Amino acid sequence: MNPKPPSELQTITHILTHCRTVAVVGMSPKPERDSYRVAHYMQAQGWRIIPVNPVVAGQTLLGEHVFATLTEAVQHAQIDLVDVFRNSADAAPVVAEAMALQLPAVWLQLGVCNDTALASAQAAGVWAVQDRCLKIEHARHNHP
Repeated sequence: MNPKPPSELQTITHILTHCRTVAVVGMSPKPERDSYRVAHYMQAQGWRIIPVNPVVAGQTLLGEHVFATLTEAVQHAQIDLVDVFRNSADAAPVVAEAMALQLPAVWLQLGVCNDTALASAQAAGVWAVQDRCLKIEHARHNHP
């Protein structure tokens, strides 16, 4: 008998309590994009952000080197959380890569939903959230 996965609230609380280094997959270099805004906010809250975007790999965003893939990023930093800014269909390969790298948590941003990828991550013991904004949840849980 498999144990029931933690509730969404338990998962969010765990991630916000235990994670401090986040790989932002699909981070845009454009300050007006949500991925940039969320990364900037989390960095301002004391989190380290690791940008992952093959289009701008090798450049610097928010003072951090941009990596082409998660696999490349983990060779340079210990990653606690993978924040996914990709469309829902493209989320599954990112979650699979995170699982293969044995990363502890994945977060599919607001509007990113992939039930199959989420269930796979949860079954593998990965803390996983979908269709939520990391910035909004951080502000909600830390500043009532």
